[in-house]
Amino acid sequence: MLFTKPTMVDPRVALRGRDTPVLRQPFFHRVFGHRIDRTPEGAEVAVLGLGCFWGAEKLFWNTPGVLNTAAGYAAGYTPNPTYEEACSGRTGHAEVVRVVYDPKRLSYEDVLRIFFENHNPTQGFRQGNDRGTQYRSVIVPQNDDQARRAAAFRDAVGPGFAAAGFGPVTTEITPPSGDFFYAEDYHQQYLDANPNGYCPVHATGVTCNPGSRAG
Repeated sequence: MLFTKPTMVDPRVALRGRDTPVLRQPFFHRVFGHRIDRTPEGAEVAVLGLGCFWGAEKLFWNTPGVLNTAAGYAAGYTPNPTYEEACSGRTGHAEVVRVVYDPKRLSYEDVLRIFFENHNPTQGFRQGNDRGTQYRSVIVPQNDDQARRAAAFRDAVGPGFAAAGFGPVTTEITPPSGDFFYAEDYHQQYLDANPNGYCPVHATGVTCNPGSRAG
């Protein structure tokens, strides 16, 4: 079968979407028990795409210092996309996880290290056998400071991937944005609700510790 290389949709022909979110609130986290949109005072937020959001979310809800997680869509053009629309490649979104964390226990660099060490950030519009723009490696900074730190971290880990025989890091860093659309209820904490669910790990074995924890 002929394989067509995925390409980003032109925003002029992206799907129109809708005004209504696909996840009705309040929705309560299956692991933590509190509202999925809860962000405690003093907490910080990271939005990251590292392939299928099922395994990515489990990775972070099991990380000490993480206070909340959610699966969703970001870095695209269509408001409130459905899963089917995002998978069509016609919204521009990536599958991402929203990570709420305690900065007294985890730095942003700690979160980025976990991100880079637990997928292959050199594969472009795919992750393993999952192919499509929705599976791309992407960081969605929440502010200018995160954007600066994410770019510095990405640049610092690139030589490690090259030394291990991988290609250039293709991780996209978007302009700072608060855009995040919660995925449908059946995607939230999917691997807790479906403990035998399939979601492979795409870690490369490359250690990403450039030693930068500065604010």
